[in-house]
Amino acid sequence: MDKNQSMQDASFSACSLQADFQYGFFTVTYSLVFILGLPGNICALYFLSRRKQRSRSSNVYFVNLSSVDFVFICLLPFRIYYHNTGNNWVLGDIACRIMGTLFYANIYLSIGFFTCICLDRYLAVVHPLIYLRLKSSFFPLLLTIIIWVVCSAIVLPLILGGPLDNVSENSTRTSCFENFSPTLWQHRLVTYNVCALIFGFLLPFTVIGVVFPVMARKVCRIKSSIHRKVAMRIIVFVFVISLFCFLPYHITHLLHFLMRMNIIRTCAASQSIYKLRRITLALVSLNSCLNPILYLIPYLSRGVYLPTLPFARKEYVINDVPVKQNTPSVVTSTTCLPNHKQSSSIILDAKVEWSVL
Repeated sequence: MDKNQSMQDASFSACSLQADFQYGFFTVTYSLVFILGLPGNICALYFLSRRKQRSRSSNVYFVNLSSVDFVFICLLPFRIYYHNTGNNWVLGDIACRIMGTLFYANIYLSIGFFTCICLDRYLAVVHPLIYLRLKSSFFPLLLTIIIWVVCSAIVLPLILGGPLDNVSENSTRTSCFENFSPTLWQHRLVTYNVCALIFGFLLPFTVIGVVFPVMARKVCRIKSSIHRKVAMRIIVFVFVISLFCFLPYHITHLLHFLMRMNIIRTCAASQSIYKLRRITLALVSLNSCLNPILYLIPYLSRGVYLPTLPFARKEYVINDVPVKQNTPSVVTSTTCLPNHKQSSSIILDAKVEWSVL
């Protein structure tokens, strides 16, 4: 057993895994994410914490997603310094454990809340009756707690399991949360990587991949409903971010894991996988500065806000029969202006589902 282990260690040490471009690439990418993402997520948290927004069922997912992004962005200056100094960690083991764990926790928490948002929109459009029952219960909060518990169960053993910084044999630099020995990869890190790939990649992407075509087909059948189009835009945004940021990272992460487990043995393939993983590891952070767009989609899709006129009155109509304003099954809201022609009246869609977008 020891002989086989030493042979594996020798095979890895013989193949040098280098990517000199990574230092500048990480620094520029993380700096861009920090500059754009910090004000964006501060504004998003302020917007989502307003009283009107707190009443929306999907707001719990938006608030958690924005909070995770905000914490991640606040930690980026440390990673910028780390990569700008040639991947040399100088803040000690405890800081390395916390920094590395929070970095990867952001990836899987973001994917988890993206999945919840997709399910939320899917139920609101395809199964509205089920959705109305669930949104009035503690189901969104329960789902949020489950995501946090699963993520904590995956990453906490990394913090408690021992040091995560190491010094390479051929270098004086201290690496943080990378360049582990083959022994560590094949023992301590196996459980983490398998759970991360299953719960952070396979299950969420399966759900998103199933929800997206069903939603697209449903929306295409009902072209006149604005709230369904908004739900579709939300899911398209989630799908694009997942496809651009998360999917490439997880594909290269899987290949990198197979390489570290000595399943992929060729040196040329190992070098290519290492370089691709450095690129996708930087690109996965872009979701933190793009996510604030997600929170504005329902409001940007409604069009221009119209001021409330002092002489205007609202009249809710169902099949041309006036009903009381507090009727729950609202279909159309017409703002009537006195002494004006009907052509100057402003017709607004007042679907009840707007309250959940």
